[in-house]
Amino acid sequence: MKLDVAIREVGDAETEVAQELNALGERHKADHDVFHVTETLQRLVRDNLEALAPRAERYDVAVDLDDAPEQHRQGLVDKARGRTSELLGRRPETGLLLLRDLRKLHLLYAEASIDWVLLGQGAQAAKDQELLDLVSRCHPRTLRGMKWTVTRLKEAAPQALTS
Repeated sequence: MKLDVAIREVGDAETEVAQELNALGERHKADHDVFHVTETLQRLVRDNLEALAPRAERYDVAVDLDDAPEQHRQGLVDKARGRTSELLGRRPETGLLLLRDLRKLHLLYAEASIDWVLLGQGAQAAKDQELLDLVSRCHPRTLRGMKWTVTRLKEAAPQALTS
């Protein structure tokens, strides 16, 4: 069986989503909605990874929770991003940057979602009910983040593209 590969892919994809959520929130700190929603979404990703970790161990896969921030980290680069965001505020250029960042995040969410689907199919074929239950609990959290990116893109696009 190759379920270990699928588990590793899910873990890597969710970690990448968490890291991008952290960067997005810090980069657009002046937009309080974006900042706070990204924190909420980071916690959901973290919940997914924490739920995946014990199942991953059964397949000799390590899920590194240290690489997935639960809340916005305040490293030197993050502080600089936050300060830049505060200085730029709501200039027209920040709207285009937000669109680019949301698009990138959406694509990362889509990759994670596909990985959950593949893991679910593998769990079903292997008759691993615990793993299938895990996918059923965690995949909707990933879809929630993906839906938010689409909604936020629809909200931000008109102003960013016409100002």
